[in-house]
Amino acid sequence: MNRHITESHFAERRKITPGLRPDMTPDDNDRVEIGPTKLAYVEWAAAGIECPDLPRMRLHRRDRIVAALEARGLDAVLLTDPLNIRYATDAPNMQLWNTHNPFRACMVTASGHVALWEYKGLDHLAAHNPLVKEILNGAGLFYFNYGDRTPEVAADFAKAVEGIMARECGRGRRLAVDKMMPVGHAALAACGIGLSDGEEVMEKTRAVKGPDEIAALRCAQHACEQALAEMRRAMRPGMTENDVWAVLHAENIRRGGEWIETRLLSSGPRTNPWFQECGPRVIAEGDILAWDTDLIGCYGMCVDISRTWIVGDAEPTREMVETHQEAWMQVWENWSLLKPGMTLREVSMATRPMPPEFQALKYGCVMHGVGLCDEWPLVKYPDLWVDGEFDSPLEPGMFLCSESYLGRVGGGFGIKLEDQVMITEAGVENLTRCPFDPKLMGGLRDPLGR
Repeated sequence: MNRHITESHFAERRKITPGLRPDMTPDDNDRVEIGPTKLAYVEWAAAGIECPDLPRMRLHRRDRIVAALEARGLDAVLLTDPLNIRYATDAPNMQLWNTHNPFRACMVTASGHVALWEYKGLDHLAAHNPLVKEILNGAGLFYFNYGDRTPEVAADFAKAVEGIMARECGRGRRLAVDKMMPVGHAALAACGIGLSDGEEVMEKTRAVKGPDEIAALRCAQHACEQALAEMRRAMRPGMTENDVWAVLHAENIRRGGEWIETRLLSSGPRTNPWFQECGPRVIAEGDILAWDTDLIGCYGMCVDISRTWIVGDAEPTREMVETHQEAWMQVWENWSLLKPGMTLREVSMATRPMPPEFQALKYGCVMHGVGLCDEWPLVKYPDLWVDGEFDSPLEPGMFLCSESYLGRVGGGFGIKLEDQVMITEAGVENLTRCPFDPKLMGGLRDPLGR
């Protein structure tokens, strides 16, 4: 399929347009394109939150990829990671299945040509995005799909890539690839195509968000926090961890969210050490309950925040309160120091020192980027810093999650907190409004009033 569609429709338009939803997508009850539900639109309108212009956002993303290719002297980037494909096309397709069965691929050339290898060559899933110029088939280079014929299919796939590059890039042979199966790499190399790291290209391209991506993240954050409020209202002694976690899943889907990447909710002694996923444990009065959303919400945007609550009407112990207060100060002080131009090393070295009693079980990083998922950049703790890994500056439009987990070795509980913030021209803005448990704050005042 070859599309010849002008891009004039990406120009500025009125926010309320007949036949269109607030995000400038068709108001069609039978459309293929997934997106927010009426509930989400109503909640955003009530909160005064503006929706993104999705056609304009898609153009912005395509143009950022093109600029990244030009800056690196590359002719094209070939993508198989489903989130990179989502970034390039805004056309999801069985995203979780695709993570372990790489049946899709997308190539963006330095000229701006976008080709998508789709399941069975079906074109309807990307029909909403005129930036996708052609749909192909045959990128599913995993054994389940083609068995012992996989090398043969890979050779045909590589010839198709070579043909598009010859047509769109002239004599260009410089191709970046993100996460291609080994058989695909071998077939491309056999064609004489020079391969380089496409993951670096895409991580840094995705790290800085444009105005409509920022609007999409604000929408996703609000929807997630509405879902969390429902989870908090539902939580009570006698429920299982799974019962509580299921509320967040349901409320995310009700608003047009997409999935949750982990099951990081635990209670009581299962909160120490961290990373125990939710299960059938029955929560009891006075238990600590901690969670980390890792939620892919509206517009495919990730909302990654954490809170720790006390279950029921019980009062927390002094140790619980003091641990929560230190965890809050870790999160607050660390994100508050951020500003554009700081290097990741400078951020790491300026973070609040970790008390010795929590050092052994501390979280895996101080901060990480966020967008379509947990993304680059990563800020390590000072004692884990390695020169030459992450020596980049912060830029306006980057989103970071400031995290803290505090638990003592052999302790009966742990505290997990996390806020999602944005680097601005003036400094940093915290987008997170989910309240902290007032009992666990123990009189400590959150300046944002949460």
